[in-house]
Amino acid sequence: MQTAGVQKVLHKTKQFSELVMFSHTLFSLPFAVISMVWAAGGWPSWHVMLWGLVALVGARNGANAFNRLADRRFDAANPRTAHRHLPRHLLGTREVIVFVAVNYAIFMAAAAMLNPLCMALSPVAIVLITTYSYTKRFTWLSHLYLGFVIASAPIGAWFAVTGAFAFTPFVLGTVVMLWIAGFDVIYGTQDIEFDRSHGLWSMPSFFGLKNALRMSKGMHLIMMLLLILLYFTQQLGWLYLVGLGIAIVLLMTEHGIIRPGNVRMMKLASYNLNQIISMVILFFTLMDFFTGK
Repeated sequence: MQTAGVQKVLHKTKQFSELVMFSHTLFSLPFAVISMVWAAGGWPSWHVMLWGLVALVGARNGANAFNRLADRRFDAANPRTAHRHLPRHLLGTREVIVFVAVNYAIFMAAAAMLNPLCMALSPVAIVLITTYSYTKRFTWLSHLYLGFVIASAPIGAWFAVTGAFAFTPFVLGTVVMLWIAGFDVIYGTQDIEFDRSHGLWSMPSFFGLKNALRMSKGMHLIMMLLLILLYFTQQLGWLYLVGLGIAIVLLMTEHGIIRPGNVRMMKLASYNLNQIISMVILFFTLMDFFTGK
């Protein structure tokens, strides 16, 4: 009986992890760590690191689960997403609602453990990450709004360390916003006809495939220019530039392999390569920072 209970808990944990695509934490986590290190001038205290990461994971899990709730009708109608947990009734609506509430509560509790600024901004953050799910109903700027929401990770990480506003975290946040929006546009090219027929807004459905991909390239170009700007403002070294060089090659590869009709290639372009890009930037940034000390 005890073994069966443990197996059930593990199975349910696995389902929720798949629901929120937990592996995609690699999109925001590396930039949050960079922000913390820059803000602290080294590794932050264990207290800040622990509660900062708990806050990030809680906010991200709650937001992703809420997005699945808000989109469950569209997910069920779209052949590409009909396999997801809510359309297939692998998870119930009520238990997902509870999951969202618990994760938002964890986020707010972790924010309160950090400093008064984080605690005061936590309700604002919840409003922002929750409302993203509805932007695709009325604006093609939904990709940028998604990026803006995820950009709160490095900005919030800076606040967690310093409890104060500064220029650098907002530049780093803009980098994340443009990067996320750019590859979300690539991801959205798979659903152009579905979005048009169901009244959903996206850059691909509004501007067409070619124009949307040009806009995605433009966002990634500005992202890289901002990362170069940070090289100067943060007084970084050659290892940071090596990391940027590798990231640029990976981004060029990403845009070169886009095939909207090929699910495998689109997953590689939209997700897998970007997970590598964030880790490359994290590794070389930290190597540069700590070897330069």
